[in-house]
Amino acid sequence: MTTTQPKAWFITGASRGFGRLWAEAALDRGDRVAATARDVAALAPLADRFGEAVLPLRLDVTDRAAVSEAVSRAVERFGRLDVVVNNAGYGQFGMVEELTEAEVRAELETNFFGTLWVTQAVLPVLRAQGSGHVVQVTSEGGVRAYPGIGAYHASKWAVEGLSESLAQEVASFGIHVTMLEPGPYATEFAGSRSLRVSDPLPAYDDVRAATAHEWVLGEPEATKEAILAVADAENPPLRIVVGHTLGEIEEIYAGRLSTWREWAAVGLAAFGRREVAADGRR
Repeated sequence: MTTTQPKAWFITGASRGFGRLWAEAALDRGDRVAATARDVAALAPLADRFGEAVLPLRLDVTDRAAVSEAVSRAVERFGRLDVVVNNAGYGQFGMVEELTEAEVRAELETNFFGTLWVTQAVLPVLRAQGSGHVVQVTSEGGVRAYPGIGAYHASKWAVEGLSESLAQEVASFGIHVTMLEPGPYATEFAGSRSLRVSDPLPAYDDVRAATAHEWVLGEPEATKEAILAVADAENPPLRIVVGHTLGEIEEIYAGRLSTWREWAAVGLAAFGRREVAADGRR
């Protein structure tokens, strides 16, 4: 199930939060990590503690050329990449009507396109090796949605769709893909550096009050063993919900299935008279 062979990691958003904790988890057991952050100075404590096992890299994942350069430097240092963790991202909060074009585009540039650029940059390396594991940090917000976080959800649902296609495309090359879907944790996600809020419209004040949610927050340190278990698995999961929200997600999906089935006759009639095989093919 697991392996003790040291791994080479590439982790984005490693200055704090999950990225920092997961870098420490890998380094503590003797792996090597290319740790990236917008502010490379924030990575100094990692380098001081773990020395040559860490490659600190300044990286803005929205800069495609910089992403390619960072991946090249990591491969030059470590000779290979075994685990790539797309963790960099932030939350844009605001009702859909409140979102500006600039806010939505910035959210997608980081959370979606940043993930895409890193994924595209590492794939030639992983294909040449015939192995590797791409871990996309989406969120429970990649499979469900709350009011007031539409732009964030859009970015994470997009990563989920991209990654499900990716997993099918690269399996024959020996590359695994996992979508890591954390629920709410006591990280800095809700802090000023990881959260942006649109200007509120008074029309939605009642909606905000009615849908206010008191989050039960998990302990970020507890995710260290989970990321190592996923990275070491011989057959890692395509998706894993990290935290306590699986039961809520199951209820949401049960509701979706119920609605699809309720309207199945209408939907099927809309296909026309052409014969369809049991597997959905014509």
